[in-house]
Amino acid sequence: MLRASEKTIKRQAIRDSEGDVELADKPTIAVVLPCYNEGKTIARVVHDFSCHLPNAKIYVYDNNSSDNTIAEARRAGAEVRQESMQGKGFVVRRALSQVEADILVLADGDGTYDAASAPELVKLLWSQRLDMVVAVREPVEQGAYPIGHQLGNRLFNSIVAWLFGKGFRDIFSGYRALSRPFVKSFPSVSKGFEIETEISVHALQLNLPTAELITPYTSRMEGTASKLRTYADGASILVAILRLLRHQRPFLLFGVVALLSALISLAIGIPVISEFLRTGLVPRFPSAVLAASLMVIAVISFVTGIILDSVAHAGREQKRLSYLSVARRT
Repeated sequence: MLRASEKTIKRQAIRDSEGDVELADKPTIAVVLPCYNEGKTIARVVHDFSCHLPNAKIYVYDNNSSDNTIAEARRAGAEVRQESMQGKGFVVRRALSQVEADILVLADGDGTYDAASAPELVKLLWSQRLDMVVAVREPVEQGAYPIGHQLGNRLFNSIVAWLFGKGFRDIFSGYRALSRPFVKSFPSVSKGFEIETEISVHALQLNLPTAELITPYTSRMEGTASKLRTYADGASILVAILRLLRHQRPFLLFGVVALLSALISLAIGIPVISEFLRTGLVPRFPSAVLAASLMVIAVISFVTGIILDSVAHAGREQKRLSYLSVARRT
């Protein structure tokens, strides 16, 4: 796993005179744009990615838009596909299962991500044989990235780094370049905006080669509204992290439960045992029962953690085999 601090790269002039990336082996490239009511911006976003990645196939995945998103995307030249189940996670899951390309660039249709950075993401991923390059958002306009969102992002970055290993500065970035082996071996289960966290944890758990690239981040177009619900989506992401912890590192989760139960049991039970040794009596019988019950819970949690950790290890091995089974064109 390449550390974020070692792999974060400033924007560089790595395009040729016409603005396109020169890649000796010419990978096939697809750009996937999940959309929900982005009729005012999607045509410009499709046009920008088409200009900067002229050889890429542009896919717009519409998620039950009630405006003219589909018409505008088709007018701009994108191939439009639809996902009826509401939520970005469902959209990304459908796209990853359907789109065939050596490199998949995942972005949003709201126009906040810098399409001009796409060639750099692609070149970095392909030239260094990486599996993911994350675009780290650097706001270039006032209010583009609210301070509350930045603080929340840093908090969740720290939580993920603590639980799964340090690797990324911007796990919530929706702008990424992914390799074909990554795309075809990623077992997505997310429903909403927690999809980016799940993608990041998948890379961390398999120790896949990744990098980050600092890219400009701009405000939404006037008259458009963000689909992000700060508190509700934040709660969903926290639940998703706990779910991933249960599946990926069960011994840590159940070990903490076992440790807390054992400590509380000892705190309640030691005075009872001490009194019994002095007097031969157990006057606080309910405390004794509670202490014994908590210790039983501690033992059960500890054993459960060991068993599930073995299951999780087997699951990681299966994911790794799935990843290795996908041919990478070199």
